[in-house]
Amino acid sequence: MQPPNTTLQTHHIHYPKLLAAILVAWYLFSCANNTNFGHFIDNIDLIIHEAGHPIFSFFGDLVMFLGGSFNQILIPFIFSVYFFFRKEYYSASIVGMWVGYNIVNVSYYMADAILMNIPLLGGDSSSHDWNNIFSMTHTLSYTHTFSSIAWTIGMAVMIIGLCFAIWYSIRPQPETQFE
Repeated sequence: MQPPNTTLQTHHIHYPKLLAAILVAWYLFSCANNTNFGHFIDNIDLIIHEAGHPIFSFFGDLVMFLGGSFNQILIPFIFSVYFFFRKEYYSASIVGMWVGYNIVNVSYYMADAILMNIPLLGGDSSSHDWNNIFSMTHTLSYTHTFSSIAWTIGMAVMIIGLCFAIWYSIRPQPETQFE
């Protein structure tokens, strides 16, 4: 008679993944809590953001102004979804934190819509995306509300991404064992 095949759940902590998740989270949360732009990740995001304007310019001025921030969130979201469907959940979680960071980053840009203190490429404050968006939609007086909502969503996405990255670093691993 054959011994029964049982599957036990054992905890296997993947320390390099756990360390990477903590370091990525530390970096992104540090950047998110420092409103001075110019971090390494901001330079990458700036390229993605600026690419969104010509991509979405075919749909009119409002969508063109929205296109920068939308693209800044969309590109890492696409990567996160890609990893998710490949069942690479840890990678999806790490990139998910980047999505959340970009939402937070956009919230700071939104919050600057009235004062327009953030230095822009080219130095022309008339091209401030969120000032134009809020002005075109007659919602400039709701700048704080919209930016606060975006900040809260972004932080939540970052925290959820971190939780899943930690989970996929320490989750139980099936292990076949004969008794």
